[in-house]
Amino acid sequence: MLTFAPLNYINIILMKKLTFLTLMALASAHGAMAQTQADSLRADSIFKSLELQGVEVVKQKALVKSDIDKITYNIEDDPDSKSNSTLDMLRKVPMVTVDGEDNIQVNGSSSFKVYVNSKPNQMMSNNPKEVLKSMPASSIKRIEVITNPGPKYDAEGVGGILNIITHGKNIEGYTATFRANVHNQGLGAGAYTTVKSGKLTMSANVNYNYNDRPRGYSGSTRKTVGNISNSSSDIESSSWSDSHGNSKYGSLEASYEIDTLRLLTASFDLYGGGSNGEGESSLLATSPLTGNHLYSYNTFQRSKSSYAYIDGGIDYQRTFSVEDRLFTLSYKISAEPDDNDSYVDYADLQAADGWETFLQRMKNQHNDGSHNTMEHTFQVDYTTPFAKYHNIEMGLKYILRNNTSEDDRYESDVFDRDYSSHYKHRNDIMAAYLGYGLKIKKFSGRLGLRYEHTLQDVEYKLGRGDDFTKHFNDFVPSASIGYKLGQATNLRLGYDMRIYRPGIWYLNPYLDDSTPTNINQGNPNLDSEKNHSFNLSFSNFTPKFNINLALRYGFTRNSIENVVKMMPDTKIAGLKNPTGKDVLYTSYENIGHREGVNLNAYVNWNASKNTRIYMNSSLSYTDMNDGGTLSNSGWELFAYGGAQQTLPKDWRISCNIYAITPNVRLQGRGSSYSNYSLSIQKSWLKNRLNLTLSASNFLKKYKYFNYHTTDSFFEAANWSKNLSQTFSLSISYRIGELKASVKKAERSITNDDVKGGGGSNGGSNSDSN
Repeated sequence: MLTFAPLNYINIILMKKLTFLTLMALASAHGAMAQTQADSLRADSIFKSLELQGVEVVKQKALVKSDIDKITYNIEDDPDSKSNSTLDMLRKVPMVTVDGEDNIQVNGSSSFKVYVNSKPNQMMSNNPKEVLKSMPASSIKRIEVITNPGPKYDAEGVGGILNIITHGKNIEGYTATFRANVHNQGLGAGAYTTVKSGKLTMSANVNYNYNDRPRGYSGSTRKTVGNISNSSSDIESSSWSDSHGNSKYGSLEASYEIDTLRLLTASFDLYGGGSNGEGESSLLATSPLTGNHLYSYNTFQRSKSSYAYIDGGIDYQRTFSVEDRLFTLSYKISAEPDDNDSYVDYADLQAADGWETFLQRMKNQHNDGSHNTMEHTFQVDYTTPFAKYHNIEMGLKYILRNNTSEDDRYESDVFDRDYSSHYKHRNDIMAAYLGYGLKIKKFSGRLGLRYEHTLQDVEYKLGRGDDFTKHFNDFVPSASIGYKLGQATNLRLGYDMRIYRPGIWYLNPYLDDSTPTNINQGNPNLDSEKNHSFNLSFSNFTPKFNINLALRYGFTRNSIENVVKMMPDTKIAGLKNPTGKDVLYTSYENIGHREGVNLNAYVNWNASKNTRIYMNSSLSYTDMNDGGTLSNSGWELFAYGGAQQTLPKDWRISCNIYAITPNVRLQGRGSSYSNYSLSIQKSWLKNRLNLTLSASNFLKKYKYFNYHTTDSFFEAANWSKNLSQTFSLSISYRIGELKASVKKAERSITNDDVKGGGGSNGGSNSDSN
């Protein structure tokens, strides 16, 4: 790890003394005391002329550091963290891109995992953009991008791991920070505090956010191409929706030093929230042959949802007299419940001859769903150095995980047993790993092998489906080499293999036809993916200039893809009252053959002690196909840049701009996007009190998004229009002084083995390489 120390005054003092002694020696050679006195006076005069009237030593903290397997961005040292959310700050982090709809990619892939304080957070991994958007960056110390996970990490996540380190280190005594913000779409407040008493240290962090999302608009078109029949239809729809909700976060950490060699730590985290929404939509279907009206209707929707993530763990750490020898024993329990309740009411149904039966499927619906994941994890780790330059690490892990899903369907308040689904998924993981490390002068290297055995047991309590059991055995190798070219320059080369187990959102066979023209269903027969990647990176971090370049190539032969097909509804197994008319059917399949190259560049220039200019960009090329008729390829570009200026009297100004081109999908492309922001910050009382005004996209109220999906039988386009203009005011105040830390076990449980799903989140690999 690279660090930089400030200059000192030793050279100045030595120069003063040397000047004085030299002049005294010259005076002694003349042998005159009076002359010596005069020379002494002249020496003092020269001495004073050489003396600097004031020396200001400024240390510019390096925001980015690199190691053999990770890149670290110090959030707390960035002034923008006073007002931005954690999601906003992610746009500055090397190897990370965030698009206009806040979908996140790491290493060019949207399949990654999220940790908090080196422990996995399943809810963040499944839905990172919503959680990170509600988490203020002022509660974050740093973000680590683990680009080449070693064998101690679970084998899931092609892009790598985002490890979010919250405050709670390097503090002693007591402290408390209070923060609040208000903006044109909501408000929030939070507090962080730490206290220490003897061998016990505790810290707590709480945060609350309320969001009132203004009305947004969307629409879609679907055009039939190729084989057009009397069952075909062209569709045009439009809708509006709005919602309001809240999110809450709380954490508690504690450590107790049993003695100098033994440490006991515990933690508890709670995330939660919910939302209420409503909307209206209208749909018109016409004949692709004649353009005549076939059918039309309006719908009224309302929904209510809630989610939570509860996590607790305890770690026992034993160190030894031998440096870097470590033994850790850990236990973790977590639960992730969520509920959703939605209603769809139909009105103004009109149909031409031959389409009346199709409209009979459009009955008022009530869908009541609840899902939960409960897991227990046991883990033991041991690492030890040997023969001076070598070290070895090993460990065992066992995860007991039970996923449950209950989706109940009602038609006109009558329970529909055929359409309801109760589903249970047991997913146990047994793992063992062995790693070897070497470090000799400028050279460092790591080798590792991880074995994982997976047991999947699926049981249907209610609804269609056959119970089944699956076993997987995976050997996951990894390797990395690092070479220190100079004091601030590193070169790294690595290879790793990652696997992806589909989560319950992908597997759930519940048939969702709440929109009868677009039917969705999970696939319980999905297999795990396997991805291979090679990466080469160069970094140079100095107090003045930082640069990190990373080149990556990866390929997957059985990736899980979101597949949309146009077909007669009679071909959809389990669909109630099919009519033979064509509909869009969406599900998941292991059909993806994908490979891609990604180049990420991060540059930071401290132009002066008060000026910083930075850029974070990514260029990638992706080629994908399904081994048959579907294929797509293309370039994607993400660019983020900005500048920060410190002004007199503790004023700061920051401006940022970013843009992203449409992302490549198996059946089309996403939407391009651009945005800009400006913030002004003022500090008082030695940075204890901070006030920030910020605005983004302030010249234009709405942003538009467009998506395209193509197939042999249809062309579809979706658009949306949402408020993106924001204005906000943030304030924070800190009391107390701290210098000790909440000590944490150096090894702890990290569950990152499950591929998430259900939307634009960290678990989806729709854009992975």
